[in-house]
Amino acid sequence: MKTLFTIALAGALSFSSLAANAADDLMALSNVKAKFKKVNVLLKGGVGEAKIALFDNTGRKLHQRKVNVGEGDMIIPYNLKDLPTGEFKVRITTEEEQVVYTVATFDQPIPAEELPLMAYGRIIDDETVNLAVIGLDEPGVEVEIRYADTNKLIHQEEIGEPEGFRKNYRLKGVSPEDVYLYVTDSKGRSKTIHFE
Repeated sequence: MKTLFTIALAGALSFSSLAANAADDLMALSNVKAKFKKVNVLLKGGVGEAKIALFDNTGRKLHQRKVNVGEGDMIIPYNLKDLPTGEFKVRITTEEEQVVYTVATFDQPIPAEELPLMAYGRIIDDETVNLAVIGLDEPGVEVEIRYADTNKLIHQEEIGEPEGFRKNYRLKGVSPEDVYLYVTDSKGRSKTIHFE
């Protein structure tokens, strides 16, 4: 009886070891990565038939498909651009094993060149205006002061501050309401500032 119990225990341990190794095998033959709102499921050659299921953070199944992976690797892409960012689970199941990956999607940051130029103007007194430019990635801002009615250039200069600057401009006999500033940075972003 004791021998029978020992054999049964050894069999149970070896079976659980095989089950653990099977899950480790599928983990080694698969991977899931998220980049912004795109999720890619990689299945390496040798996985065979597999079922892939995608779930949202509430556990609701969003998509499921069957694939058959031969000798070559297979990438199954998911574009989640119409869904809110957050955590998603990807379950990969074969006849022998199952693994679950958790990935988080996030919004792609807006490139700096697509953001507006952050330039602000204000009136200091009857002949002086102040210009503030912030959030620069590269030095090099061109400032033009022009008459509002004729567009004639009054003053032009290049400022090479790397992150931003603040500067007063004395207009010498010209009212701030009669001019505007045209500011362009090194990336080509521009802003027109009128004073009222």
